[in-house]
Amino acid sequence: MDAISIGLLGLGTVGSGVITIIENHQDKLMHQVGCPIRVKKVLVKELGKDRAVKINEAHMTTNIEDIINDPDIDVVIEVMGGVDKTKEYLLQAIKNKKHIVTANKDLMALYGSELLTAAKENGCDLFYEASVAGGIPIIRSLVDGLASDRITKMMGIVNGTTNFILTKMTQEGLPYDSVLKEAQDLGYAEANPASDVEGLDAARKMTILATLGFSMKIDLDDVKATGITTITEEDLHYAKQLGYTMKLLGIAQRNDGKVEVSVQPTLLPQSHPLASVHNEFNAVYVYGEAVGETMFYGPGAGSLPTATSIVSDLVAVVKNMRLGVNGSLAVAPQHEKNLKGSEEIYSKYFLRLHVKDEVGVFAEITSVFSKHGVSFEKILQLPVKEEDLAEIVLVTHLASLKNYEDILMELRDLKAMKEIKSSYKVEGSAGA
Repeated sequence: MDAISIGLLGLGTVGSGVITIIENHQDKLMHQVGCPIRVKKVLVKELGKDRAVKINEAHMTTNIEDIINDPDIDVVIEVMGGVDKTKEYLLQAIKNKKHIVTANKDLMALYGSELLTAAKENGCDLFYEASVAGGIPIIRSLVDGLASDRITKMMGIVNGTTNFILTKMTQEGLPYDSVLKEAQDLGYAEANPASDVEGLDAARKMTILATLGFSMKIDLDDVKATGITTITEEDLHYAKQLGYTMKLLGIAQRNDGKVEVSVQPTLLPQSHPLASVHNEFNAVYVYGEAVGETMFYGPGAGSLPTATSIVSDLVAVVKNMRLGVNGSLAVAPQHEKNLKGSEEIYSKYFLRLHVKDEVGVFAEITSVFSKHGVSFEKILQLPVKEEDLAEIVLVTHLASLKNYEDILMELRDLKAMKEIKSSYKVEGSAGA
């Protein structure tokens, strides 16, 4: 084969990493695919700007048409972000028989099915390993490494910003606002961090993972997402006292052909492997009927880790070109969408209440739980300083989401109830 020509859309942090790996690992890539790989043209917002990598300005363009309509370009690598316009660019590139590698989780969560269908119809590959967990090869592991197994559950820390914030809050006892500012100063959080801290970024990634892992088309609207903005130092203190660590977890689970997918702050036993994943690192815990439990851990973002996944996808594209099988390996979802109702979703829950410090109040609370068949695994009761209130911290046994939501509504109506301070999902049992 002659040299493979690449069109690169975007030359920011990740795009610079792609250039660096292709240039510095050319001998390794040649050995893998049997021909040179060259970046022919790079789309940038402006020319003449200082950049992290040196590249001849003759290879840059501000016009997308110079890449997607160039007949000599074999593969388009998209790392510029955006959704609707980017989708149209990639659809046009696919119609022009160009293979696609993208790191765009937003795009794949919203339009992945449409793009994959177009790619298959045009005999093109569309790979997106870097869209979920940066340098962690989780998509390839699900599609190839665990292809013979039936995945029953995936549970992951898939957002480095929120994991950094929760790590600092837990280890140093700092409030959310101050840790968020530190994360922004260090470049871990955007100036507008809403997508990360409200759980939307993680929800998009879990949409992709659930679709692949369960071979069922899951849409972003199917994922119930709750962020970390209301978590307090007190919540983390009590969680630790009870033997738990707080993480923002994406959880996708399948039982009897029905699926649930959510992103929410969750208490994990301190002995769980995910509890030791700190700072900006990501990890995905996968349960398979045959393989049992496996965990994939590593950097979830960053220039070179993410670029490593992108260039690995590029290698897969070129190998398929040599074999003449581009666009033929994609597998459509096997199962029709079948989501659990709230009465079919079961979990344990952590609940922190402020109530009037009066005789009989706890009995009232207990009766509400008992009415719905929910019992307690752990209980803490403490006075609230300088107020005539008591603080009650509970961890329930398994309860359906419907029953738990009904319990919360009834608790709010109790005369002795001052405030429901916090409520979180609990995974597993702590030894404390």
